[in-house]
Amino acid sequence: MAGSLPDDQRLSEPDVRTPATQTPTVAIVGRPNVGKSTLFNRLIGERKSIVYQEPGVTRDRVTGTAPIGDDGHVLLIDTGGLVPGDDTLGLNQQVFFAIEESDLLLLIVDGKEGLVAADESIWEQIRRLDKPTILVVNKSDTRQAADGYHEFYSLGIEPQLLVSAEHGRGIDELREAIGELVPPQVRGEVDEGVARLAIVGRPNVGKSSILNRLLGEVRALVSPVPGTTRDPLDTRIEVDGKPYLLIDTAGIRRRSKTSGEPEELAVMMARRQIERADLALLVIDASAGVTTGDLSIAGAAWELGKATLVLVNKWDLLDAKLHDDLEHSWERLDQVLAGPRRVNISALSGRGVAKIFAAVGDVLAGYECRLETADVNRLFEQATQRHHAPTDRGRPWKLYYATQVSSRPPTFMLFANRTLPRTSSYRRYLENYLQRALDLPGGIPTRLVIRKR
Repeated sequence: MAGSLPDDQRLSEPDVRTPATQTPTVAIVGRPNVGKSTLFNRLIGERKSIVYQEPGVTRDRVTGTAPIGDDGHVLLIDTGGLVPGDDTLGLNQQVFFAIEESDLLLLIVDGKEGLVAADESIWEQIRRLDKPTILVVNKSDTRQAADGYHEFYSLGIEPQLLVSAEHGRGIDELREAIGELVPPQVRGEVDEGVARLAIVGRPNVGKSSILNRLLGEVRALVSPVPGTTRDPLDTRIEVDGKPYLLIDTAGIRRRSKTSGEPEELAVMMARRQIERADLALLVIDASAGVTTGDLSIAGAAWELGKATLVLVNKWDLLDAKLHDDLEHSWERLDQVLAGPRRVNISALSGRGVAKIFAAVGDVLAGYECRLETADVNRLFEQATQRHHAPTDRGRPWKLYYATQVSSRPPTFMLFANRTLPRTSSYRRYLENYLQRALDLPGGIPTRLVIRKR
């Protein structure tokens, strides 16, 4: 496959592969700023791809599921705009990777501007690939698009549809045309049992490089320029027969540090990816140590109730002093994530990467743990006997009954004579006791819901 890594850099174990999928794949292509991302969001029914009135905002391939017909769907890929001239970031290469993967292309043109030389040039490039194509003339809500619609027939693409991605005009007709050219997959529990892993971290710590190393191909755009990845990427893979969904996210940084509105939007979307993940793979730059930004991201994952595995990247760059600095700064992360599991890796050389999914399995097993009610009550009885609760106005805190109400994260309901504040040191003691008694890997939050009875 084009863009694959050399054989000597591929993972030998565990067995990591991108499974073949029967879901038809449709790629949205065209020059910059013609409304590709707006159409993508319209078709999938959510604001997943960044929309901004500036060419080149979408840089990587962004995927989503678009409903077709009554119960069918296709996999939709939004791409960056094809640009003429030098392609220093490899943007065009990413678009052509998406085209190669796709069963159908949606070539988007701007009906308001009319047919331009760039549209003709793009069509000349992609027509040689012999892919079924629908020409989508966008911005049908303008008089220019309605009047100049027929000039696009000179490209010789059939079918040709007039739509307004912003206002939803012609979208039903487009869905119907897609369904006629590629048979949609019947919707089912496609992602049932699939663990979602969000690759998160500050900009330029190597998140996309880790994703590429795991996949064994150039799936995400890699660049030394901070902030290159802006859109979240979803890639489904199998490891030793177990399915995972890898979510690569834009680098998270403080709002005051973002450069321009597009990156501001990307930061917000990256945080949303943590919310929809089961486990956060927090990538830290070993040579920089644990920074306040790393602690902020770790804290966000913990507060959202997500399991966290720390990947210490660029391990091969450490000398003795940097190693000591890292270990010294690690104590702060230990406190935030209750002693998280960590894997020391080098995405560049591949060192340690094969160990990631073994650690992921251990952390997820703890994240999904469930106990019988009798075992829960026995654990809390032991905890209260070992360390008695402080009194309030002479009245001791008394636990009547406890039960586990959910997992992911492990959550327990306690019925007592009074509640305990979230800042209570005794509440923290009970959480830590549970962590140790259940032998849960670090990085897994436990939740206590205390009700007064």
